[in-house]
Amino acid sequence: MLKRYLLAPGPTPVPSEALLAMAMPIIHHRSPDFLPVLDAAKKGLQWLCQTKSDVLILCSSGTGGMVGSVNNFFSPGDKALVINAGNFGERWTKICNAYGLEVSELKLDWGSAVRPEDVEKALRKDPNIKGVFVQASETSTGVYHDIQAIASIVKKADNTILLVDAISALVAHDLRMDEWGIDVLIGGSQKGLMLPPGLAFVGISDKAWKFADTAKCPRFYFNFKKERETLAKNQTNFTSPVTLIIGLNECLKLLQKEGLDNAFARHARLAGATREAVKAIGLELFSRESHSNAVTAIKSPEGLDGQEIYKNLRVKYGITAAGGQGQARGKIFRIAHLGYADTFDIITAIAGVEMVLKSMNHPVKLGTGVAVAQELLMK
Repeated sequence: MLKRYLLAPGPTPVPSEALLAMAMPIIHHRSPDFLPVLDAAKKGLQWLCQTKSDVLILCSSGTGGMVGSVNNFFSPGDKALVINAGNFGERWTKICNAYGLEVSELKLDWGSAVRPEDVEKALRKDPNIKGVFVQASETSTGVYHDIQAIASIVKKADNTILLVDAISALVAHDLRMDEWGIDVLIGGSQKGLMLPPGLAFVGISDKAWKFADTAKCPRFYFNFKKERETLAKNQTNFTSPVTLIIGLNECLKLLQKEGLDNAFARHARLAGATREAVKAIGLELFSRESHSNAVTAIKSPEGLDGQEIYKNLRVKYGITAAGGQGQARGKIFRIAHLGYADTFDIITAIAGVEMVLKSMNHPVKLGTGVAVAQELLMK
């Protein structure tokens, strides 16, 4: 028998409270029974995103939220500035190109975080830029971009909005939508919110809604105005993913019981212990600065394939982590500490890494990283 451990940056483990709630008989999405369910979900998401604005609930992966955030606020030919520092920065560019936006990129080496002053320079150089697109946590590299600093720059520009892919950052990082001036904040169900894949969340500021009034990109399924109208009636525009929204409420209850600050602190604590344990083993972090609290990207030792490390963790020890993506494939492997994660998830992950490296003839003293993680996680 091989027990399984899910330590990937999505999907993440689902708590039993949500699993049990989602096992209940299904209810109809247009029946009176569903109205209080969606009402609780939309209020809980406002609490999580720290906003008084609407947070739309879409039946899609997080990428659907990204797509809708392009075609609902922009027109073909509009200028976009994309911070491209990884696989998901590249995705922003691809989506913008698909809808005919004129894209300029702040292209960074993978593992680097954007300098807010470079965003400011780009906006000064071209004041016609209508949207700044960025990841909060770049899942492919383990980097966190300074959203507060970027937001403080963009909000000064009346004709520019900030769109933040927070799909892996939501819950792991403190993202104050209203206070900081984030215009569009995108989340997904299968990350910090501890649900199966299938839901995207989009928080939208009043400033962004004004952009929607003039946007001319085509849209049908992802029509945010219609979603907003139906959300006011505790409905979704199309068939609601009833079971997932029921589970969402259970996960929001767990987070509300823990408290936002405590959830952020837990993720920071787990991430910090992971990074220090990895370094104690003698490995290098892929992220050079501003590390994500959602996932740690680790350089493969010289002569070893990161995909083989990832594969051996899963096949030998039942630990599903993640390999590298795009240009980082084979060069790194990644361990998540996101969502329904605690002390012993990290100890298990570090122990597994040590055992896999030793089995691949890489010099490592078993227990070195585990001891460091234990010391840090006892504090």
